[in-house]
Amino acid sequence: MYRAPSRRKNKKEVKKPNLIPILDAVFIFIFFLLMSASFLNIHEIQSDVPIISNQEPPKNKKPPLALTLKIRASNIQILTGVPGSVRKSIGKNSDGDYDLVALRTYLIGLKKSNATEKDIVLEPLVDLQYEELVKIMDSVRILKNTDPDIWTTGKDGSDIRIKELFSNIVFGNIQS
Repeated sequence: MYRAPSRRKNKKEVKKPNLIPILDAVFIFIFFLLMSASFLNIHEIQSDVPIISNQEPPKNKKPPLALTLKIRASNIQILTGVPGSVRKSIGKNSDGDYDLVALRTYLIGLKKSNATEKDIVLEPLVDLQYEELVKIMDSVRILKNTDPDIWTTGKDGSDIRIKELFSNIVFGNIQS
């Protein structure tokens, strides 16, 4: 007598995988990614690129300050005017870092006599560490609460306290 194979008789039902735990894990993973992304702070330091033009600059009553910092390996030279003439040279302190306190003190004195000026040109002539460049930029941009007050007269004749030193930083030698 012929006997049918057992495979045909015992048909097993194919079980589908349970996707609910996998989907739960994926949604939890996405949730944690979104939550961790909100704690990431990115800071930006505003800086402009010099404008190159063939036109004559507008005529001003007062010549521009044209404040420039040439950052060298041994010192920082402060230049003013067009063409720039060296006003002061700030060396390094005993730790081998640039003397940013002396730089700030001199720039505060310049700001008192040129209260409306906001521009400063940085010309690093040497390779600098990023942190060192940011320290220099912070020392020329920000007026601290411990710094002496600088006042100017507004358009309506009222006194206005200046809150920043030279906040518009431009890099001068980007093509070298």
